[in-house]
Amino acid sequence: MLKIAVLDMYEGHANEGMRCIRQLIQDFLSKEGIQGKYEVFDVRLKNELPDLSYDVFISSGGPGSPLPSDAEWEKNYFRLIHDIFAHNRTSENKKFVFLICHSFQMVSNHFGLGIVSKRKSTSFGVMPMHRTDDGFTETCFSGLPEPFYAVDSRDYQLIQPNWKNIDEFGAKILAHEKIRPEVPLERAVMAIRFSDEIIGTQFHPEADSIGMLHHYQKEEKKKIVIEAFGEEKYYQMLAHLDDPDKITLTESIIIPKFLERAAEQLMGVQLA
Repeated sequence: MLKIAVLDMYEGHANEGMRCIRQLIQDFLSKEGIQGKYEVFDVRLKNELPDLSYDVFISSGGPGSPLPSDAEWEKNYFRLIHDIFAHNRTSENKKFVFLICHSFQMVSNHFGLGIVSKRKSTSFGVMPMHRTDDGFTETCFSGLPEPFYAVDSRDYQLIQPNWKNIDEFGAKILAHEKIRPEVPLERAVMAIRFSDEIIGTQFHPEADSIGMLHHYQKEEKKKIVIEAFGEEKYYQMLAHLDDPDKITLTESIIIPKFLERAAEQLMGVQLA
């Protein structure tokens, strides 16, 4: 029985992320040969956190600053992260973790793998992601084109990798944000493999095209996006969401492959 813990980091804010994560997990658990269950923990509002009886942890994106605070939930969150790393160093039965956007930024900053800072402007839309050499051999990215596309929605960014800490940590940078030769700013780090069992992305691999299209075609959402980013950006995003080779492909590969790899190692099953 595979036990999956979903760490809801949205602090009660309306979002599409949790729906998408739930759907990916439900689809995975419906596969032949997979037996398991999942539970959602409201980390920031209710200070709910799972224990180490769970096998797989997916930590969501969320609003606000990923930089350190004195919040009790944050202390407990990092205690769990440290406990998972410590467990994996000594146990044969590993714990698998996927960190999304806000969670990725928090953990990257906590371990000093680079600088997390506020962007000059919000990054929003369907953006190209460019793999590093390590990204081309990453199992969770297998089957994606170069570049691949994903939903990017963030006010903060991880830049200036601390290579000394990265090498000592044993981490690997897997992807960077889009190439912008006309912009004299460092490109953000968009994905890191922290260990054999722990991976994170600064983009949203869980986003599905149908749900996102429905969400952003609502008049109130359409108005917000156009006012913030312009009409051209809005319709470009809708076109990318409707492209089966972009968001739909990314959603069908990254988290499903992460879950499959975890199941194969923990349950001894062989998934196609």
